[in-house]
Amino acid sequence: MFHLAWFLGDGFGIHPWSTTNGDGPWVGNNVNDWMDPQIYIDMATSLERAGFDYILFEDTAMVEDSYNGTADTSLRRGFMAPKNDPMPLVPLLTRATKHIGIIPTVSTIQYPPYLAARLYTTLDHLTEGRVGMNVVTSVTDRVAQNFGYDQHLDHDERYAMAMEWVDVVLALQQSWEEGAVVADPVAGIYADHTKVRPIDHKGRFFSSRGPLNTIPGPQRTPPICSAGSSPAGRELAARYDDTMISMVKSGAAGRAYRDDMRARVASYGRNPDDVKFLFLATPWIAATDSEAQDQFEAYNRWKATDKGVEYNLWNMSYTSGGRIDFGGIDPDTPVSEIDLSKQNGEHTSISNLFENSEGKTLREVVATSHQTSDMGLIGSPETVASKMEELMDEIGGDGFLIYMPTTRMNFALMADGLAPVLRRRGLIRDGYAGSTLRDHLREF
Repeated sequence: MFHLAWFLGDGFGIHPWSTTNGDGPWVGNNVNDWMDPQIYIDMATSLERAGFDYILFEDTAMVEDSYNGTADTSLRRGFMAPKNDPMPLVPLLTRATKHIGIIPTVSTIQYPPYLAARLYTTLDHLTEGRVGMNVVTSVTDRVAQNFGYDQHLDHDERYAMAMEWVDVVLALQQSWEEGAVVADPVAGIYADHTKVRPIDHKGRFFSSRGPLNTIPGPQRTPPICSAGSSPAGRELAARYDDTMISMVKSGAAGRAYRDDMRARVASYGRNPDDVKFLFLATPWIAATDSEAQDQFEAYNRWKATDKGVEYNLWNMSYTSGGRIDFGGIDPDTPVSEIDLSKQNGEHTSISNLFENSEGKTLREVVATSHQTSDMGLIGSPETVASKMEELMDEIGGDGFLIYMPTTRMNFALMADGLAPVLRRRGLIRDGYAGSTLRDHLREF
């Protein structure tokens, strides 16, 4: 069997809302009610019915204006803005469900370690152990400038910062020892003060005395998630992650990635079987193979339209950390003449976008290359299920992070179309054996 999770790539933000933007015909009233919790409740209940381990909430805290030096494209087309804070949604979703985990994103430059440790421990209580923590370093200067920095740290420096950040958060979550809570109403003793200790951390990036002023949650330390393919990102994941997400374009690449990561996990004295590696995939599912292929080809044609090109140039500018304005470059410029080394964002994502670009112009790359991959998952539920099984056999595990536009149609395609086929084949769970997110990840 393999695991399934869902990537809410637009977070608690505006979802596909305009048919002219290439969003398709099933956007409903997203333009007006994206802030209404009901669509997220529908998502959570549908994906729980499909046996998903968790929903991963993306988050960003800025209005991007690196593309053409203005926020026009971001706000006119609703790219990454507007967006609400996802944390208040977490207990709403777990209140409406019984099993599925929720993993909201936390940025190491936005949340001081004490605030993050206290928040996630509180959420662990409110969700009865179904929350996880997606650790990111944030990408752009604009995010950093909203939190007191002149510009963002260099790529490897912010990963060094993230390592220390996680260490402090974990120390705070462990600052109440086992047995610290006595809770004896007869003796009148709530806690044993000798088992609640300051952590007295003074490091390069952070200082925190501790202890945490709340008791440990059901999971004590909520599972950690991250995404990263750079050497620094892989080391962060190997040291701390309970589940890691990655983008690859083939089974062979997935196998190489997973083998490398399992070796890194083992090098830290951890059991690689305790970490679940999920591979991002954007399937195209329809009633028949031909219908799915038609939709996929229509999407590829849209990528070459003015709207599609604008999106990809905007995304490249954002992914570079805001350091390269791809809107200010003549699209007929050969890629070889563009200095990609100026970027300070998602290094691997930029590399993937410009993979096999030798001899091409920026226009040619933009019209054909997008950040995410379908991994060949195009067709009817039966066809997609067969391809998923083949990919997992080639990769060796552990599952998929599904990334599809946020519409109720896509929830139904997954929960009522694909998942039943996968379940009949014995490829995904038929019910939940445990009660916490960590239980789901460790179940198989």
